[in-house]
Amino acid sequence: MSEESGGARQVSRRDFIKTSAAVSLTALMPGAGSAFAARAGNLRVGLIGCGRRGTGAAKDCVNSAANVEIAAMGDLFKDQLDKSRSQLAQELDRDQLKVTDRTCFVGFDAYEEVIAADVDLVILATPPHFRPEHLKAAIKAGKHVFMEKPVAVDPGGVRSIIAISELAAEKNLSIVAGTQRRHQNHYNEVMKRVHDGDIGEIVSAQCYWIGDYEYYQAVLRQPGWSDMEWQCRNWNYFTWLSGDHIVEQHVHNIDVINWGIGSHPVKAMGMGGREVRTGPEYGHIFDHFAVEYEYPGGVRVLSMCRQMSGCSHRVSERLVGTTGSTYTDGSNGYIEGENPFRYEGSSPNPYVQEHADLITSIREGRPLNEGRQVAESTMAAIIGRMSAYTGRELKWDWVMKESKLDLTPPKYEMGDLPVAAVAVPGKTKLY
Repeated sequence: MSEESGGARQVSRRDFIKTSAAVSLTALMPGAGSAFAARAGNLRVGLIGCGRRGTGAAKDCVNSAANVEIAAMGDLFKDQLDKSRSQLAQELDRDQLKVTDRTCFVGFDAYEEVIAADVDLVILATPPHFRPEHLKAAIKAGKHVFMEKPVAVDPGGVRSIIAISELAAEKNLSIVAGTQRRHQNHYNEVMKRVHDGDIGEIVSAQCYWIGDYEYYQAVLRQPGWSDMEWQCRNWNYFTWLSGDHIVEQHVHNIDVINWGIGSHPVKAMGMGGREVRTGPEYGHIFDHFAVEYEYPGGVRVLSMCRQMSGCSHRVSERLVGTTGSTYTDGSNGYIEGENPFRYEGSSPNPYVQEHADLITSIREGRPLNEGRQVAESTMAAIIGRMSAYTGRELKWDWVMKESKLDLTPPKYEMGDLPVAAVAVPGKTKLY
């Protein structure tokens, strides 16, 4: 077991895969084998990242299907792991939580030990910066994966996710991402009709995550914490860890637009800034963005996100076609125009359903692979951020193939790590 908070051992700089796979993933491969097929008994799950979202994902996973157990847990910080383990012990049945002291791991290398702990499936829920490295280790070890969104914070990370997702397809392993709208009934019913042509040819779209940031309470630095420890504990507010909130949060809505249009954008022009987050506890990220994306065929999409208290909220998506338009949000979905539709069916919890779909794919030997689609949605958000930070219009092909931006810190250890300056459009360099 690695050392605890403040003394975790140094791990070498991640080795990004520099080439992007060109072949599209097969979402559901009939007749494929399964790494779990030969195991008798429960499906064993390892949790990597024991924060609020990881703990929630673990509960959703074991509650989504019968005979599923949490068998190992890992986190950078022991206190975080202990808090999560205690919460799970209170909320899960004994047969759902089979973690022991010997299967709990702490440190930057905890993910390696969880993966090696005789598990079939791993949940990746650490800050997004670590997702490419963790996914690579899990797939190479033959594990199925649930990974939270977003899946990277820079272009190199996205390239790695795409390449490793292709390897997962070759190995018949499932990857499901935390873009739960893809597993939500009213979204699926609306999108089915869009793809069947019920709103005609799509000509424009809008997507929004305009809200507050009460969910993302800043973590104040405590005496004795190094730069690295404080930033990792306060990860939402540092671009190298979260990607900024356009990537960490607004990726949900951008993913819906990609899904509806059936493509990623080809260019982006963005702007944004930092108006209300003035204290050091808010790191260096922006608090608002507005991006115009251009999709194939000249389709323009307005993307807006904001995290400010005391302001109006809007979290939704809209597709506009030649014969109608759609509206979707977390609880509602309908179509207006020549072929009106309003979803009035059942609405199972999508945070549970995404795990149910993953486990079904594993048990039936029909791998579900969402790696490329979530990587492309993540890249779209990253391009919007890069455009806003630098003030430059950016093309998808340049960022995907040529950008050298790499936000990886020089080393993974609890020591000095200066906070990068707040981006200034027109002055911040483009890499």
